[in-house]
Amino acid sequence: MTTFRELGVSDAVADSLEDRGITEAFPIQEMTISHGIEGKDVCGKAKTGSGKTLAFGIPVLERMPVAESRRPTALALVPTRELANQVRDELAPLGEALDRRVEAIYGGADIMKQIKMLDEGVDMVVATPGRMIDLIERKEVSVADIAHVVVDEADRMADMGFLPQVEWILRQVEGTHQTLLFSATLDGVVNTLIRRYQTDPMMAEVESDEPTVEEMTHRFIQVHEMDKPKVAASIIGNARKTIVFTKTKWGADRLARDLEKEGVKVSPIHGDLRQNHRERALGDFASGKISALVATDVAARGIHVDEVDVVIHYNPPQDHKSYLHRSGRTARAGESGLVVSLVLWNEELEIKRLQKRIRVEQPIVEMFSNDERLLDLVGFDPSAAT
Repeated sequence: MTTFRELGVSDAVADSLEDRGITEAFPIQEMTISHGIEGKDVCGKAKTGSGKTLAFGIPVLERMPVAESRRPTALALVPTRELANQVRDELAPLGEALDRRVEAIYGGADIMKQIKMLDEGVDMVVATPGRMIDLIERKEVSVADIAHVVVDEADRMADMGFLPQVEWILRQVEGTHQTLLFSATLDGVVNTLIRRYQTDPMMAEVESDEPTVEEMTHRFIQVHEMDKPKVAASIIGNARKTIVFTKTKWGADRLARDLEKEGVKVSPIHGDLRQNHRERALGDFASGKISALVATDVAARGIHVDEVDVVIHYNPPQDHKSYLHRSGRTARAGESGLVVSLVLWNEELEIKRLQKRIRVEQPIVEMFSNDERLLDLVGFDPSAAT
């Protein structure tokens, strides 16, 4: 493994990392940091959890000038408020070591507090696109001095419909500047961003450790509408950490209430909830205070918690890609993961089509909430139930 000092990182930053027990670079960091410190544009193909925040953060912090009031010198665009906070939390201590201030700017928080913060001087802004545009249009922040731009999780920006906003911001950043882009995929619209806004970028790709279909245990259970929350509660009760996916925000709230009635310690998480509620729910889930999160697809993109051992598709996913993305919350870091789809009678055809797409064809087995097989769905053999 390579140390950060060997990659050209300053003693101040290396010492700050060592204080947190970080001494050796992850592969994506090893590939990109020295090029970034040289000022080259960097394009990295890497998943969440690969260490990409330091891969773009360290070069930017090492190179960026001190900012004047409301004129940051670096901007990182991220898709969600949760990710903005995570990136800020990871980079702020390194910024302090270099006498640079890193702050997160996002919608759903007090804009006047954010303006005051910018007024005091923020060197690196980590922002969601919508709030950044709002501040630019209000002339509360200028991008005239931006020397470094980061586009993080570009594929998720595309999935969430944010690319027009991202492009609008990138067009405002004029003059010579370094652009670093990271994404799990580099094709389609993400490739368009690379071609339009990067100059001869250094390309780096890390093999994905995203769990594959084969690494997960899949179960498809036919349930009855009135018994469905109790089936979910039974599955959650036999796991440590469970994420339950619903189709709508309203459905997430209702299911969380139903699960609480069954004695489950649970919290919903979706875009209509206040930011402090979402952060508290994520913290309680990570620490084990609650055993389940009920999430919508969009909100779940901001959830990065290890050791999730069960994912429940309470409502069918939109398509096979959504199924895999939801299911990928489990089976991480070599752990096995259980993925359970709860299927109503009128959803069977849809689920059978999904099974063909993901190449996991097994019987949909009818179960009630008092079924003993729910206690060990991993050990249960669906083919023996027909």
